[in-house]
Formats: sequence, C-alpha cells, structure tokens
Amino acid sequence: MTVAEGTLGRLFQRHYQSLREMGKLSVVGPVLTWAASRAVPRDSRVWMQVKSGPAEGIWLRLNPRTAAETMNGTGERLELEIVREHLRPGMTFYDVGANIGIFSMMAARIVGSGGQVVAFEADPEIADRLREHAARNLFAWVNVEQKAAWRESGTVMFERVDASVSPDRGVGHVVEAKNERVVTLDAIALDDCSRTYRPPDFIKCDVEGAEGEVFQGARRLLEKQRPRVLCEIHNERSRELVLSEFSRFEYICENCNENHILALPK
Repeated sequence: MTVAEGTLGRLFQRHYQSLREMGKLSVVGPVLTWAASRAVPRDSRVWMQVKSGPAEGIWLRLNPRTAAETMNGTGERLELEIVREHLRPGMTFYDVGANIGIFSMMAARIVGSGGQVVAFEADPEIADRLREHAARNLFAWVNVEQKAAWRESGTVMFERVDASVSPDRGVGHVVEAKNERVVTLDAIALDDCSRTYRPPDFIKCDVEGAEGEVFQGARRLLEKQRPRVLCEIHNERSRELVLSEFSRFEYICENCNENHILALPK
C-alpha cells in the first residue's frame, strides 16, 4: 500500500460513520459509495495505532471500513480489561483463537520480554497477519501457532468464513462436514504444548463454539498448573461442557457478561 493509499484509508476510517449516513441519500449516496470503493477497496488494510483503552498504543493493520471500535478502544474493552487485571510481568499467556492479536499484543506488552505469549490461530491468512502485528510492535516473545486448539492433537476440518462476511475472518470454526470453504488443519491439545512452551498463567479462549473441546484437551493444565481463564461462550452446549470441565477441577466461575466466563482456581 502506498503512502497516499494509507492516508486515504485513515481518513476513511475517521469519517466512516458520516460517510455511511451520507451514502443513504438518494442523490449523492451512490456517487459517494462508488468513490469510496475506488479510494478504499474492501480488502484494504492500513497501519493504525489504538487510541485508547487497555491496548492503547498497539499497532494493527486493519480494514478502515471495520476498524472504528478497535481503534477507538471500545471493541472488547471489558474483556481486555479483565485480561490486563490478571497479567503481570514474566507471566505466560495463551491466546486461544487469537485472530489478528489485539489480546496477544496487549498481553505481550504487560508480560514483557521475560514472559511469553502463545497465540493459537487456525486460519493461515490470519496467522500471517498475527505474526506481522507481533513484528511491527517488536514483541519477539509472541509465538504464533497456526493450529486449532482441540481436545487432542492431530487434524481437524476448519471452515474459513468469507472475508465479505467477516473481514478479519474472525468467525472461522471447526466443522464435521466438508464444503468448499473447509480446509484440513493441524490441531493441538493445550496439554501437549508443554513440550515447547511454558505452561500458562492465564488463558483467553475464543474459538467459535469449540470451547468445551479445547478444555477437554487441557485437563492436565487445569489440574496441575491451575491457570486463570477467560472464555467466550458461543452456545448452550459449549457452556455446559466448559462448566463441567471447570467444575471437575474445582474452579470458581463467574459471568462477566452474557457471553464470557471468568474461571478462577479455588
């Protein structure tokens, strides 16, 4: 991307809401929509720095059309604040379902070079962007595992969501049946990561419905290491499985909001 394109992208992001409203006007709307699509294509990405919130100052390369909440510090703010509250320098953080890595980047800044961040991201394109973000922020202690966390190590079928539906492909998920968007990817149980990485002090998990399977593959960690866990819940089946796993190892669970559970060891 050229300097001019980057500048246009940042201007577009800054005034995106106003442009959306003007785009509804019957006369100038179609012209503005056409001009915006030419100036800032839907697959554009621009380097931007988070302006406020727990991740303030972090650099991310984002689509200007969908970047507003992330860049203003309002997207996932509560969840970021919870993670920040529980992390300390020198700790190890597992980001399971890291996507483009805002949690990983914030955690890396907190734990510092004496700590460790392991970011699990199944989608190969997004894993590459995650590595790019770690490099841009000079966080050499972020380790990207381009694998799906699962109940056992091996392979899984993973459905990549079209970028027109989710620009950062943040809702990709493990599936049981093949279709044109499904790829076969490596999977890993978190219990098997001890051969390569230090055990986690904190785990953040957001895996689009596979939460129960992730913690079935982390029973040794839950029993021996006793990490704190922030887990996003995507359906009632997952809620039941996750709560069952945490109960098995005497964790206390509290609802942070409608979709997130904070699990703390007794």
